[in-house]
Amino acid sequence: MSVRFEAQRKKQRSLTSKRVNQLSPSGIRKFFDLLASIEGVISLGVGEPDYTTPWHIREAAILSLEKGYTMYTSNSGMPELRQELSRYLQENHCMKYDPNGELLVTVGVSEGLDLAMRAILNPGDEVIIPDPCYVSYGPGVILAEGKPVMLPTYEENNFEISAADIEARVTPRTKAILIGYPANPTGAVLSHDKLAQLAEVARRHDLLVVSDEIYAKLVYGVEHTCFAALPEMKERTVLLGGFSKAYAMTGWRIGYAAASRPIIAAMTKIHQYTMMCAPTMAQVAAIEALKSGEPSVKEMVADYNRRRQFIVSGLNDIGLSCFEPRGAFYAFPSIKGTGLTSEEFAEKLLVEERVAAVPGSAFGQCGEGYIRCCYATSLADIEEALTRMKRFVKNHRR
Repeated sequence: MSVRFEAQRKKQRSLTSKRVNQLSPSGIRKFFDLLASIEGVISLGVGEPDYTTPWHIREAAILSLEKGYTMYTSNSGMPELRQELSRYLQENHCMKYDPNGELLVTVGVSEGLDLAMRAILNPGDEVIIPDPCYVSYGPGVILAEGKPVMLPTYEENNFEISAADIEARVTPRTKAILIGYPANPTGAVLSHDKLAQLAEVARRHDLLVVSDEIYAKLVYGVEHTCFAALPEMKERTVLLGGFSKAYAMTGWRIGYAAASRPIIAAMTKIHQYTMMCAPTMAQVAAIEALKSGEPSVKEMVADYNRRRQFIVSGLNDIGLSCFEPRGAFYAFPSIKGTGLTSEEFAEKLLVEERVAAVPGSAFGQCGEGYIRCCYATSLADIEEALTRMKRFVKNHRR
């Protein structure tokens, strides 16, 4: 081999994989790099509770450390935690999951999503995903060598997907539908009837459904329907849940997956070669959350509801029309009247008025023309943010 040919070959060879190279950086992270350089910002951006994890949950973890519980646990998670998860799913969703074989403790729902995609997809398999959606959904499919098929949703339809729209996108390569309701970034919630129609499509076309239900407890004036609890759906569903949002435990990185034995076995196989197990002290905290955390959750949800009503009313009053979110803790107002793109709007709002919101385009093409405002912050901060945003909108009204 000539020296010249070898030099050309090395020049052409990429040091990183094609799958990674085709991914765009997270629109959220890119934006928060800018935020970090500006002082005095009111943040409506970060999707996490402003509450501290309730003391009794923290205390349980501290006690576990004092007792020296710092070793690995079973790959599947602590038996007591899996027992508590089994009880929780039975009491809240009337779902029976065997703690020994149908439940897996994960490092947050993000790991659960990654494991699910890698466990079920073969190269080229298609996954139907609503747009806009959480930023990890499409990349998670791509990294598992699948193909995301985005399904547009619109404000005039309450950002809901329909069974007919899903069916129209089913091909011989379709393997699964990936949904997350209550939804990030829109706050949309699907009714029991619409989820049942979606389930019928999955049955008719022999599809799996991966259902991210991290916001299951954060609903307002409606009831959450667990997708796996629909008739004949348990065996077709990978149910993902966790503790980050409802229990104010984002930094603990603790979640779970519930599914049929073959799927959990496949996910566990990947998990044991990558993460091995979730942090022991976080698992202890999760046990305490499931046993005694419900009063704190109800208190937080009631507070989020007050903030939800306040911010939605305020956004509409200043001229940013806002769909009423029925779940999660996000408002998704339209900024189309300003003539700015969502990224321009968010950057200018941050620089000129020191209010941080996330460009809707970070969540998909159908997010363009919107911004995501997280109302998991104090009413005083929301009120001041709205005052600043009113001034900004007045200055930029087209």
